[in-house]
Amino acid sequence: MWLGLAYLGSLAVLLLSAFWTTDSFTSDVIHVWNTDNFRTILTDSVYRTITLRTLGVAVAVTLIDALLSLPMAFFMARVASGRWRRALLVAVLTPLWAGYLVKAYAWRVMLGEHGLVNAVLAPLGLTGPGYGLPAVVLVLAYLWLPYMILPVFAALERLPTHHLEASADLGAGAWRTLRLIVLPAVRPALFAGSVFTFSLSLGDYLTVQIVGGRTQLLGNVIASQVALDLPLAAALSAVPVVLIVCYLAAVRRAGALDSL
Repeated sequence: MWLGLAYLGSLAVLLLSAFWTTDSFTSDVIHVWNTDNFRTILTDSVYRTITLRTLGVAVAVTLIDALLSLPMAFFMARVASGRWRRALLVAVLTPLWAGYLVKAYAWRVMLGEHGLVNAVLAPLGLTGPGYGLPAVVLVLAYLWLPYMILPVFAALERLPTHHLEASADLGAGAWRTLRLIVLPAVRPALFAGSVFTFSLSLGDYLTVQIVGGRTQLLGNVIASQVALDLPLAAALSAVPVVLIVCYLAAVRRAGALDSL
């Protein structure tokens, strides 16, 4: 209850400060009620572009992690033996023990001009993405992948084996079993994992600073505005909050979380 109160209270303060303004000469916050900050966000094409770009990154990361987690979790839950299953589960959990910045800077080294990615792709006549928007999507997909694998693995582990056997006995092929048996069973887990990947990608601002080059997302724009224009930063912070609330409402309305 106290955590909920602190969270909701901080959101209320954030929303309240978004209606203030800043003195252009002294940069002091002026406690005068107005909607100029929200009007700026809605009318300025720069902020609209950054918002759409951030939303696209969050969606791309979520889709990539969903596509990667399904075969990985299925192999862990239904194919690997008990000893290998435990080893693979530890392998998935191990990156969570490493620091966020350590992993992000490791990717910066690998994506550099003389990094591991270019060294591997060079014999094939290819080059890595370098620093930019593709690098941001790649690194965020790596960072949040365990949060998608774990709930999908748990859902597949609970899937009764006789459901798969009955599907095979009735003549269903692998793809039909995947579409009619496996995907409906793991759909709530996919949506649960997507809440993490979507929300964490939407609010991230360090990865884009480390590997994003000149790319601007909502997170680093908010961080840069905190010292310059705090009310505008608060108004910008309300954008990902609204997007996450809308996403959670859509997921709940679809009934995908009912069986979690």
